[in-house]
Amino acid sequence: MSVEEHIAEGKLLWQPSERFARSSNMAKYMAWLKQTRGLDFPAYEPMRLWSVDKMEDFWASVWDYFAIHSTTPYQRVLDTRAMPGCKWFEGSQVNYAEHILRAEAGAAPDKIAIHYASERAPLAAITWHELGRRVRILATQLRALGIEPGDRIVSYLPNIPETIVAVLATAAVGAIWASSAPEFGVKTVIDRFGQVEPKLLFACDGYSFGGKEYSRVSEVRELVAQLPTLKTVVCVPVLDRQRRDAIVDQGVLWADLLAAAEVPREQFKYAYVPYDHALWVLFSSGTTGLPKAIAQSHVGIILEHYKLTGLHMGLTPESVMFFYSTAGWMMWNVVVSSLLGGGAIVLYDGSPMHPDQDRLWQLSQDAGVTYFGASASFLQLMRKNGVVPREKFKLDIQATLTGGSPVGPELFQWFYDNVNSDCWFSSQSGGTETCSCLVTAVPLQAVYAGEIQARALGIDLHAWDEAGRELVDEVGELVMTGPFPSMPVYFWNDPERRRYREAYFDVFPGVWRHGDFIKINARGGCYIYGRSDSTLKRHGVRIGTAEVYQALEKVPEVVDSLIVCCELPGGEFHMPLFVVLKSGVALDAVLRSRISAHLRDDASPRHVPDAIHQIDAVPYTLTGKKMEVPVRKLLAGQSLDKVASRDAMSNPTAIDYFVQFGRNFSAAAHPAEGAK
Repeated sequence: MSVEEHIAEGKLLWQPSERFARSSNMAKYMAWLKQTRGLDFPAYEPMRLWSVDKMEDFWASVWDYFAIHSTTPYQRVLDTRAMPGCKWFEGSQVNYAEHILRAEAGAAPDKIAIHYASERAPLAAITWHELGRRVRILATQLRALGIEPGDRIVSYLPNIPETIVAVLATAAVGAIWASSAPEFGVKTVIDRFGQVEPKLLFACDGYSFGGKEYSRVSEVRELVAQLPTLKTVVCVPVLDRQRRDAIVDQGVLWADLLAAAEVPREQFKYAYVPYDHALWVLFSSGTTGLPKAIAQSHVGIILEHYKLTGLHMGLTPESVMFFYSTAGWMMWNVVVSSLLGGGAIVLYDGSPMHPDQDRLWQLSQDAGVTYFGASASFLQLMRKNGVVPREKFKLDIQATLTGGSPVGPELFQWFYDNVNSDCWFSSQSGGTETCSCLVTAVPLQAVYAGEIQARALGIDLHAWDEAGRELVDEVGELVMTGPFPSMPVYFWNDPERRRYREAYFDVFPGVWRHGDFIKINARGGCYIYGRSDSTLKRHGVRIGTAEVYQALEKVPEVVDSLIVCCELPGGEFHMPLFVVLKSGVALDAVLRSRISAHLRDDASPRHVPDAIHQIDAVPYTLTGKKMEVPVRKLLAGQSLDKVASRDAMSNPTAIDYFVQFGRNFSAAAHPAEGAK
């Protein structure tokens, strides 16, 4: 398929076979509802409506279907539907790590739990029994180091098996986990870890990326100096596996802890914690100001992730799940929870393009990946580079998850043409605040180009206009009018819930406004059109930036882009487009004209920018989000220190162009009344 070929939004691309649908976990759950509840749903959508109308009944069914273990019975499913502050499964005492490791008991001796590889190490594996053994030893050693339920343990580790063992051991003893990837700078990490006042730090000596090694020894020492509550540092050697010093005086080597006596599975005692006990703290991007420190509970994540990984992702004991992520993104937490189904996960530490652009496809072949996940930007890069994985590799990819940003119709088509023509391809969207997918995949339904299959079970999600009216087949604000278990139990250091309310409930009181533009069509399919706080408003019409980006995917010379709309004196607007072009391509009048014509024809005249500028790179946050709002504020004349932190950027130098552009633009626009 030519890169320029237009793929219509909503084009039918795949339908599940009767056997595929009938054998899915979703179909089995529906049959169980009929047998045990007397509920007979003819299709997914009627069941989804029941799951939000009878929310308490639905979540009670998830509890029963997945046999959630609590040492005490819960008193009620939900005390109130008012948000925030509702209580889920009061009276229960549960532990997340116990549920993850349940599969160990029935696993064959050679049943694999984790496949892992890095730029420096070939593919290897850890069995379920070895994973459980390591978690129990480490958890016992954490207790010996004085860790108690509620203590905070933080991680400065890459995406390696030790990080999985560490988070599970932390959860097993009732401590609270928080993580930052080692590519984060010291200030960025302090902005996160400093809020939770950790007692113990897991830290590496460095990491590899793109064929280069990056020592983190000095950064670890600086972190320790700036985190006065730390009592212990556990050093996990990554660059120097033979390292015998633990970087800092209060350090202990990972290997020394794991050399302790084994703890039989039957003798280990989990810390069972109440409904509002935090499992982990996730952090927002922190583009401006301190990142939000978002606490989610054991019981909320257990329920939500059984639903997500079991029903919507369809993972089974035979699944091998891979999603390319660092340990600093919420998708890493979803990867950990993918173990709930008893199958295997795949970890990769390094660049997806090293030593070449085939790296993840080679890994998928070698590890036998059945469920493949990567960001939309990775798939777009594959498409732009003309990669055809099915011609070089024997892949067993049966289902996918892609997200991180809106996924256009062309990427759907590219996957079917170049990876697997018979595959359950899914684009999904959620957020750090939910640690899950709000709009997601359904194995019973067809796949349409650019379309997310449905709203998730138990998520009372709608598209609203500015007046709070329901929209169908129109773009509106993504809102949730009912609570869900994985919503934050609180923000750290926010006892009055002020930041919590300001973040999600300031526009529609009592209703969660997520901050995304969404369109829900008549059949229930969903389209995400980017952040609503980066709206483009032309001639009174609101435009999602994703509409522009998706249209530009069909212009082969354009590698990346960013668009903003600026208010000018006199009520005027100016909408510049910034493009990164392929090497050797210059932005001349012909290309400008072609880009504008394409946007006009593929989208609308309102999508045509007022000016097009060539740049070297688009600035991104550490979590891979385009920095549209900070750029818009720079163009409005604000200073960089007021709109963004360089430490929150994955490529800090990319913002320099916009700092200077903003100075020039603001000076030209504002002195002359009505200037454009």
